[in-house]
Amino acid sequence: MRGGKREGSGRPRGSNQYGESTKAMRIPMSRIEEVKCLITGANPASIPLYSCKVKAGFPSPADDYIEAYVSLNEFLIKHPSSTFLLTASGDSMKDAGIVNGDLLVVDRSLEPAHGRIVIAAVDGELTVKRLSRINGQVQLIPENSAFSPIDITENQDLIIWGVVTHVIHQTL
Repeated sequence: MRGGKREGSGRPRGSNQYGESTKAMRIPMSRIEEVKCLITGANPASIPLYSCKVKAGFPSPADDYIEAYVSLNEFLIKHPSSTFLLTASGDSMKDAGIVNGDLLVVDRSLEPAHGRIVIAAVDGELTVKRLSRINGQVQLIPENSAFSPIDITENQDLIIWGVVTHVIHQTL
Protein backbone atom coordinates (compact mmCIF):
# COMPACT_ATOMS: atom_id res chain seq x y z
CA MET A 1 0.00 0.00 0.00
CA ARG A 2 1.44 3.37 -1.02
CA GLY A 3 0.49 6.86 0.23
CA GLY A 4 -2.70 7.86 1.97
CA LYS A 5 -3.86 7.19 5.49
CA ARG A 6 -2.41 4.12 7.18
CA GLU A 7 -3.84 2.45 10.25
CA GLY A 8 -1.74 3.15 13.38
CA SER A 9 0.43 5.87 11.78
CA GLY A 10 0.95 9.37 13.15
CA ARG A 11 0.81 10.74 16.64
CA PRO A 12 -1.65 9.10 19.07
CA ARG A 13 -4.83 11.16 19.65
CA GLY A 14 -4.66 13.49 22.62
CA SER A 15 -0.87 13.20 23.01
CA ASN A 16 -0.13 16.90 22.33
CA GLN A 17 0.33 19.56 25.01
CA TYR A 18 -3.41 20.30 25.02
CA GLY A 19 -4.56 16.68 25.34
CA GLU A 20 -7.07 17.03 22.50
CA SER A 21 -7.26 17.44 18.72
CA THR A 22 -5.78 20.63 17.28
CA LYS A 23 -6.30 22.58 14.07
CA ALA A 24 -3.84 24.78 12.16
CA MET A 25 -4.94 28.40 11.66
CA ARG A 26 -3.59 31.29 9.62
CA ILE A 27 -3.08 34.39 11.76
CA PRO A 28 -1.89 37.79 10.47
CA MET A 29 1.64 38.51 11.72
CA SER A 30 0.43 41.74 13.34
CA ARG A 31 -2.01 39.81 15.56
CA ILE A 32 0.20 36.92 16.76
CA GLU A 33 1.01 38.42 20.19
CA GLU A 34 -2.68 39.18 20.77
CA VAL A 35 -3.62 35.56 19.98
CA LYS A 36 -0.82 34.24 22.22
CA CYS A 37 -2.18 36.37 25.09
CA LEU A 38 -5.66 35.04 24.45
CA ILE A 39 -4.43 31.43 24.53
CA THR A 40 -2.29 31.85 27.66
CA GLY A 41 -4.99 33.79 29.49
CA ALA A 42 -2.96 37.00 29.70
CA ASN A 43 -5.21 40.03 29.49
CA PRO A 44 -3.49 43.04 27.93
CA ALA A 45 -5.83 45.81 29.05
CA SER A 46 -6.33 48.91 26.95
CA ILE A 47 -6.52 52.09 28.96
CA PRO A 48 -8.00 55.39 27.72
CA LEU A 49 -5.52 58.10 26.71
CA TYR A 50 -7.09 61.55 27.11
CA SER A 51 -6.13 64.21 24.59
CA CYS A 52 -5.57 66.93 27.19
CA LYS A 53 -2.10 67.45 28.65
CA VAL A 54 -1.63 67.64 32.41
CA LYS A 55 0.18 70.74 33.62
CA ALA A 56 2.59 70.26 36.47
CA GLY A 57 1.91 73.84 37.54
CA PHE A 58 -1.42 75.68 37.76
CA PRO A 59 -4.40 73.40 37.01
CA SER A 60 -6.74 74.12 34.10
CA PRO A 61 -10.14 72.60 33.24
CA ALA A 62 -9.67 69.12 31.77
CA ASP A 63 -10.96 68.06 28.39
CA ASP A 64 -13.07 64.88 28.54
CA TYR A 65 -12.17 63.80 25.00
CA ILE A 66 -10.55 60.36 24.79
CA GLU A 67 -7.89 60.46 22.08
CA ALA A 68 -7.21 56.72 21.93
CA TYR A 69 -6.97 53.54 23.94
CA VAL A 70 -3.46 52.43 24.81
CA SER A 71 -2.35 48.90 25.57
CA LEU A 72 0.37 49.08 28.20
CA ASN A 73 1.90 45.92 26.74
CA GLU A 74 2.22 47.57 23.32
CA PHE A 75 3.49 50.83 24.85
CA LEU A 76 6.07 49.30 27.20
CA ILE A 77 7.11 46.16 25.32
CA LYS A 78 8.50 46.41 21.79
CA HIS A 79 9.99 42.88 21.70
CA PRO A 80 7.72 40.59 23.78
CA SER A 81 9.82 37.44 23.47
CA SER A 82 12.94 39.34 24.63
CA THR A 83 11.41 41.42 27.43
CA PHE A 84 11.24 40.72 31.15
CA LEU A 85 10.61 42.64 34.39
CA LEU A 86 12.80 43.08 37.47
CA THR A 87 12.31 44.96 40.72
CA ALA A 88 14.97 47.53 41.62
CA SER A 89 16.62 47.29 45.01
CA GLY A 90 18.64 50.06 46.65
CA ASP A 91 19.26 53.66 45.61
CA SER A 92 22.46 53.61 43.52
CA MET A 93 20.45 54.77 40.47
CA LYS A 94 18.20 57.37 42.14
CA ASP A 95 19.54 60.27 40.04
CA ALA A 96 18.43 58.37 36.90
CA GLY A 97 14.92 58.10 38.38
CA ILE A 98 15.26 54.47 39.53
CA VAL A 99 14.48 53.98 43.21
CA ASN A 100 13.99 51.02 45.53
CA GLY A 101 10.92 48.99 44.57
CA ASP A 102 10.59 50.32 41.01
CA LEU A 103 9.62 47.85 38.31
CA LEU A 104 12.16 47.78 35.47
CA VAL A 105 11.19 46.78 31.94
CA VAL A 106 14.25 45.12 30.39
CA ASP A 107 14.78 44.23 26.72
CA ARG A 108 17.41 41.58 25.92
CA SER A 109 17.24 42.26 22.16
CA LEU A 110 18.66 45.80 22.40
CA GLU A 111 22.38 46.49 22.02
CA PRO A 112 23.96 47.29 25.41
CA ALA A 113 25.64 50.43 24.06
CA HIS A 114 27.69 53.06 25.88
CA GLY A 115 25.44 55.30 28.00
CA ARG A 116 22.50 52.91 28.26
CA ILE A 117 21.16 51.68 31.60
CA VAL A 118 21.64 47.92 31.75
CA ILE A 119 21.01 44.93 33.96
CA ALA A 120 24.39 43.28 34.43
CA ALA A 121 25.65 40.24 36.31
CA VAL A 122 29.13 40.88 37.71
CA ASP A 123 30.65 37.67 39.04
CA GLY A 124 27.11 36.31 39.34
CA GLU A 125 25.66 39.30 41.22
CA LEU A 126 22.94 41.34 39.50
CA THR A 127 23.08 45.12 39.36
CA VAL A 128 21.44 47.95 37.43
CA LYS A 129 23.90 50.62 36.25
CA ARG A 130 24.76 52.88 33.31
CA LEU A 131 27.16 51.16 30.91
CA SER A 132 30.36 53.00 30.02
CA ARG A 133 32.75 51.81 27.32
CA ILE A 134 35.66 54.19 26.78
CA ASN A 135 38.97 53.19 25.14
CA GLY A 136 38.31 49.50 25.76
CA GLN A 137 37.62 50.06 29.47
CA VAL A 138 34.20 48.87 30.66
CA GLN A 139 32.60 50.46 33.72
CA LEU A 140 29.20 50.22 35.33
CA ILE A 141 28.36 53.71 36.55
CA PRO A 142 25.91 54.38 39.41
CA GLU A 143 23.65 57.44 39.25
CA ASN A 144 24.22 58.43 42.88
CA SER A 145 27.39 60.19 44.04
CA ALA A 146 27.44 58.10 47.24
CA PHE A 147 28.41 55.05 45.12
CA SER A 148 31.58 54.32 43.15
CA PRO A 149 31.75 53.02 39.59
CA ILE A 150 32.42 49.32 39.08
CA ASP A 151 35.54 48.84 36.94
CA ILE A 152 35.27 45.60 35.01
CA THR A 153 38.59 43.76 34.78
CA GLU A 154 39.52 40.78 32.63
CA ASN A 155 39.38 38.61 35.78
CA GLN A 156 35.70 39.41 36.32
CA ASP A 157 32.75 37.65 34.74
CA LEU A 158 30.39 40.22 33.16
CA ILE A 159 27.09 39.23 31.54
CA ILE A 160 24.73 41.94 30.29
CA TRP A 161 21.17 40.64 30.76
CA GLY A 162 19.51 43.48 28.89
CA VAL A 163 18.80 47.18 28.50
CA VAL A 164 16.32 48.98 30.78
CA THR A 165 13.68 50.58 28.55
CA HIS A 166 11.12 51.80 31.10
CA VAL A 167 10.87 52.39 34.84
CA ILE A 168 7.50 51.97 36.55
CA HIS A 169 7.10 53.89 39.82
CA GLN A 170 4.38 53.29 42.36
CA THR A 171 3.29 56.56 43.94
CA LEU A 172 0.97 55.25 46.64
